[in-house]
Amino acid sequence: MKIGLIQQHNTARRDDNRQRLAEKIAQLAQQGAELVVLQELHNGLYFCQTEDVNVFDQAEPIPGPSTEFFGQLAKELQVVIVTSLFERRAAGLYHNTAVVLEKDGTIAGKYRKMHIPDDPGYYEKFYFTPGDLGFQPIDTSIGRLGVLVCWDQWYPEAARLMALAGAQLLIYPTAIGYDANDTDDEQQRQRMAWQTVQRGHAVANGLPVVTVNRVGVEDGLPFWGTSFVAGPQGELLYEAPTDQEATAVVEVDLERSEQVRRWWPFLRDRRIENYGDITKRYKD
Repeated sequence: MKIGLIQQHNTARRDDNRQRLAEKIAQLAQQGAELVVLQELHNGLYFCQTEDVNVFDQAEPIPGPSTEFFGQLAKELQVVIVTSLFERRAAGLYHNTAVVLEKDGTIAGKYRKMHIPDDPGYYEKFYFTPGDLGFQPIDTSIGRLGVLVCWDQWYPEAARLMALAGAQLLIYPTAIGYDANDTDDEQQRQRMAWQTVQRGHAVANGLPVVTVNRVGVEDGLPFWGTSFVAGPQGELLYEAPTDQEATAVVEVDLERSEQVRRWWPFLRDRRIENYGDITKRYKD
């Protein structure tokens, strides 16, 4: 599978962000991409740095304007596109939702972000209701996609449940960056921990991982880019810069997962009869 990634620096001009994405999707399709993955909440700025009820005006229904726009692109270019949208489900009910658009422009499926952070600069609990669709891969014409979103990437349970449901690769649209007040060493430790845990999901599940982050500074928050693709042994197949926009087409051999899982049969050796406590908050 040839996977296109778009790491973009967004501005407050939402129409311009979307148009630049469209141009880059077309370029990646011309380079042979079959699947294009966009960053988290790619239409505008990362608005969760503050709590503002007026921001809910940016939310949209699904289907809606963005699925129409990117669906038309998917159809024209014959690519599958993973989008990341601020979903208005009902008045007062909003989700952070990834939508997968099929090559014919239709919605193949969606995933609502399950793990919602609430940290300085990332006040997502104010805006998003946790997802209720479970960890269910999305079937497409090019494969079964295990789509998760950003904060989900720290949780091995999410990756495992997608793998157990037959996902052929794990995909993480992302918006994460540094606290500008942290030391350089601390910033780099956080960035490397972020990449390491996801490469661990690749190893533990014998699946490729595709992560697309945003880049640039938004209202004082520097996003660290570093979009990457890892193979089923955690090997880095591609890594974007930390400080500039990037596009790439990365070829991933999905059949390699079969061989890796034969060498390392982690799913076979799981002791599921002893894992009941994993559903507890904590073992007191």
